[in-house]
Amino acid sequence: MKIASWNVNSLNVRMPHLAQWLAAAQPDVVALQETKLEDTRFPDGDIAALGYRSVFCGQKTYNGVALLSRVPAEDCVIAIPGFEDEQKRVIAATIDGVRVVNLYVVNGKAVGDVKYEYKLRWLAAVRDWLAAQIAQYPELVVLGDFNIAPDDRDVHDPAAWHEKILCSTPERDALRAITDLGLHDSFRLHSEEGGQFSWWDYRMAGFRRNLGLRIDLVLVSDALRARCVASGIDREPRTWERPSDHAPVWVRLAR
Repeated sequence: MKIASWNVNSLNVRMPHLAQWLAAAQPDVVALQETKLEDTRFPDGDIAALGYRSVFCGQKTYNGVALLSRVPAEDCVIAIPGFEDEQKRVIAATIDGVRVVNLYVVNGKAVGDVKYEYKLRWLAAVRDWLAAQIAQYPELVVLGDFNIAPDDRDVHDPAAWHEKILCSTPERDALRAITDLGLHDSFRLHSEEGGQFSWWDYRMAGFRRNLGLRIDLVLVSDALRARCVASGIDREPRTWERPSDHAPVWVRLAR
C-alpha cells in the first residue's frame, strides 16, 4: 500500500502535474495540501477519471486539503474537533483499514508573530486530537506539509535558519510532542542522511542549488512501523514547468 503526500500549491494550476504523477507513481492514497479551491470547484470528476475517489475540504485562494484513494474513504472527519478555526487545514478518513490524517500545518510567518502563536496553539490542539485518534485507530498515518524541519539534517543551512520560522525550538518541540504519541518519521526509518529536502523556495534558484528544507512528512504509528518497507521523496515533479515548490513524499506499507 503506497501512501503519499503532496502540497500542490494550487490544484487548479497543478492538475496536469497531478495527473501525470499519479500515472507514473501509482499511489494508493494521496493527501493533497494547498488545493486553494472551494468545494464547488474541486475537480472530483477529473480525478475519478484517473481512478481515484476524493474527499476534500477547501476554501478560495488559501489552504484546502484532500484525500484521494483507489478505494472509498470511510469515517471522514474535517477539521480538529473542538478547535474553532475557519481555515481548512485538516481532513482524516479510514482507507483500506488504515486511518489517514492529512495536515496542512500553519506556516507561522515569523517567530513571535501572532500567526506563530496561532501555529503553536494549533499544533497543541492537533496533538490532543491525535492522542485520541491513535487510541481509536492503532494503524494510523499522519502526513502532510508540517511547515517544520524536524532537525538540522533537514535544513540546507542550519546556521542561517537557526531559531527562524520552520526551525525554531518551540516548533520542533511541538512536533516532538506529536511523534511522542507513538508516531515515527517514515523517512528516517530508512535514511539517516541529511541534505534530503521536500521544499525549495522559488527564489534564488533554490531548487537548482538544493537550498531546501524537509518539511513534508509521513508519520506512521507503532502498529504500522514493521509494515513500513520503503519511503522517499520524489523530486521529479519539482523539475517540471511551473511546478509546486514542494515535492511529493511517500511511504510503502507491506500488506
